[in-house]
Amino acid sequence: MKQHQYHVTVQHIADAKGQASIYTEDLQFNVGNHDDIFKIVERLQNAKLFDAETTKAFAVGLKLFSEVMLENREHVLFQEFAPAFGQFMKNLKQNVKKESDAK
Repeated sequence: MKQHQYHVTVQHIADAKGQASIYTEDLQFNVGNHDDIFKIVERLQNAKLFDAETTKAFAVGLKLFSEVMLENREHVLFQEFAPAFGQFMKNLKQNVKKESDAK
């Protein structure tokens, strides 16, 4: 399957108490996705479901997770969850369309 290619970097800034991070290295990895994540972020931002930062986190997390699930759909971890996730995605797409149509 052809995929868009991404490089993801996660930098720990502070812990839950607001203390500076003890981690000296960023978490970095390369990953593919069948969707253009930048276009997904743009669509979700236009729908205004969340604020800008939350929208980016939601879109990236969702697309990274869903690609792993798609590529490993036969894995026991996803067998029970897959139908509910499919319904979630349908609901999300309907909400995004509804918000876009309202403009």
